[in-house]
Amino acid sequence: MNVSNDLQCSCHECGLHVNLPKLNIGEKALCPRCGFVLTTKHKNSTERILALSVSAIIFLIASIPFEFLSFSAQGLENKLTVTQSINFLFSNDYGILAVIQLLTIFIIPLLILSSLIYFLGFIKKEKLPPYGDKVLTLIFWLLPWAMVEIFLVGVLVSLVKILAMADISLGPSFISLSLFAVSMTAVVLHIDKHEFYSRFNQLKKQTSSEGSHLHKDEPINPSISIQKTWALLITAVIFYIPANTFPIMDTQVLGQEDPSTIFGGVLLLWHHGSYPIAIIIFIASIAVPVAKFITLAWLNYSVQKSHNSLHNERTKLYRAAEMVGRWSMIDVFVVIILASLIQLGNTISIYPGAATLAFSGSVVITMLAAMTFEPKLIWQDSHDRKL
Repeated sequence: MNVSNDLQCSCHECGLHVNLPKLNIGEKALCPRCGFVLTTKHKNSTERILALSVSAIIFLIASIPFEFLSFSAQGLENKLTVTQSINFLFSNDYGILAVIQLLTIFIIPLLILSSLIYFLGFIKKEKLPPYGDKVLTLIFWLLPWAMVEIFLVGVLVSLVKILAMADISLGPSFISLSLFAVSMTAVVLHIDKHEFYSRFNQLKKQTSSEGSHLHKDEPINPSISIQKTWALLITAVIFYIPANTFPIMDTQVLGQEDPSTIFGGVLLLWHHGSYPIAIIIFIASIAVPVAKFITLAWLNYSVQKSHNSLHNERTKLYRAAEMVGRWSMIDVFVVIILASLIQLGNTISIYPGAATLAFSGSVVITMLAAMTFEPKLIWQDSHDRKL
């Protein structure tokens, strides 16, 4: 491959300045030091993202008015739409859970998709998008908080939990939301941060007499980054304690209350033979949060003490912690679906427990801790070289 000295970028994870090669369709450029994917050459990426974004918005809107799930047991039936789920949470004083569902499933994905359409619409016409840098910042900040695929996995886990006690039917809204999740995932896979900023800055340079430079990260203040990560990590651990002590779900059967903790729910699923679901909940709600606490604590301690070893190993651990942390929200979505769907009066009803809010807070704060951790500090004492 030919290398162009004009195509340079700084690796997001280790800070190495790299001269990018000219890529062919389907090829990607990796950081030679840490292996981070710097950029990928997709065929007709702009057109694909625009088409997929419009499709995703259509599927999202189509999921709102129709039936999502229906639940019937002992001659009683309850039908649910996604808006009814949110209304139920608000009307029963679970406003925070309603806001979480509204933001992660609807508002944030819609903001991401509409921002992409706005930005790429100008780029496709070779016009500079007004406030384009702010729009890009918004897109990449919001991406981790769009959780429709996690929500759908939570729905499937919920269905497995209640199949033994009732008949479940999937409505048109479920299909629409599934298609939305597929479209949204495809959009995310085509997003290329370097390509976006490169094309934006090229247009800015053409329209500005002052010229422009490729997007560069702001200077790192190691002390502030480390302190923020410690503060958020400690707060997340504090939230995690009541999340595992108090009930995450309260089931009322014939007037009798049966509260269940996260670990208690895993044991119950295992006892009833739902081994795959029990394993999923255990990994997502217990193993992953604990592993992420330990991983972030060790990474933050290692950069605080300026350890000059295991650079690649620590970088891979950071990637894993950043990628899997959001999936802990599965248990929260399971509770939301079960509580919204199973409302049959004194016969059987399910309500979110106090631990649901604590667990949600722990997951969100842990994600923020991973975002404030600066992976470039792992390589701060490594000899930098230009490749």
